[in-house]
Amino acid sequence: MLNWKVKSFNQLEINELYELLQLRVEIFVVEQNCPYQELDGMDRLAYHLLGYENGELKAYSRLFKGGILFEDASIGRVIVRKESRHLGYGQALINKSISYMESQWQEQTILIHAQEYLKDFYQSFGFQPVSDVYLLDGINHINMVRKTT
Repeated sequence: MLNWKVKSFNQLEINELYELLQLRVEIFVVEQNCPYQELDGMDRLAYHLLGYENGELKAYSRLFKGGILFEDASIGRVIVRKESRHLGYGQALINKSISYMESQWQEQTILIHAQEYLKDFYQSFGFQPVSDVYLLDGINHINMVRKTT
């Protein structure tokens, strides 16, 4: 079971920041063999959802209130550490992300720029495609939106 923290950029401790950036580079740049500008300047505007198990960061997402990055609230940089992907942490991470945004910010519409191969995964949480597939940093993506009913 994961222990969750949600922090603004200024609330992050230096070790938490280092650990989340290290994990993002490990997955998005190295594992996916995708050289891109991981440090995009948006972390200061985001809330960071961190899922820990035994003191190690296992799951992470970056959350934005509506009107900050896009008109709608958005979830990005969704990660589960490779060796933990079979444990249901991805589902827990998305559920926690949605729950936080709806309960703390009263967001009713959430956008995600999903990697295309994860379309079915996100649809299982109520996200629906709202764009054609497009290439972003060498990987096929699709925009998906979840609306609270």
